[in-house]
Amino acid sequence: MISENLRKVEQEVQKACALASRQRESVTLVAVTKTVDLETTIEVVTNGVTDCAENRVEPFLAKKEAMKDLNVTWHFIGNLQRRKVKHVINEVDYFHALESLSLANEIQKRATKKIRCFIEVNVSGEESKQGIKPSELPSFVEQLSEFDKVEIVGLMTMAPFQSTKSEQRDVFLQLRNLQKSIEAQQLTYAPCHELSMGMSNDYTVAIEEGATFIRVGTALVKE
Repeated sequence: MISENLRKVEQEVQKACALASRQRESVTLVAVTKTVDLETTIEVVTNGVTDCAENRVEPFLAKKEAMKDLNVTWHFIGNLQRRKVKHVINEVDYFHALESLSLANEIQKRATKKIRCFIEVNVSGEESKQGIKPSELPSFVEQLSEFDKVEIVGLMTMAPFQSTKSEQRDVFLQLRNLQKSIEAQQLTYAPCHELSMGMSNDYTVAIEEGATFIRVGTALVKE
């Protein structure tokens, strides 16, 4: 099941890269394994997808311990409560949901290494979504300069779930423009070369608009 799903996803990724005149290596496929059990997560990794994303602290820590002999790059996505930062932040390779100074401050306090973070930007303006408003991004980035344990590797967003390809493209293009504006500043603490955008329903559009990390769950792990 996983191998067949992966074959289909890989075909779509390669097609989208070709359309955008990009190298396949420029896109990292992150398997969103937050809804599946340990055995399925191991199956994903043994089929060659070595980047996995979780969003709940306890299941993530349990999986990481059980899979410590496997080569896995771990991503934490979604809301991370400040009181749980101490449990998870030194265990992840990438954190995709930095959206407040208070959270950055907690990471600064708890981190024992530099943490690679994506700033979550609420490009679509949906009230149900977390994230920094695009207009607040420049000042937010500026204020992060004081946190030497926080490295801004890129930006992250989600397009509205019920959206057309045109609407998805607009959201992703806006994020790319924001990313380019930060990258151009050549800040040592915020290189901002990466774009985390695109999920099972819109990852091909995201790739065409410059995504370097796509977060794919259902399309990979569904029955």
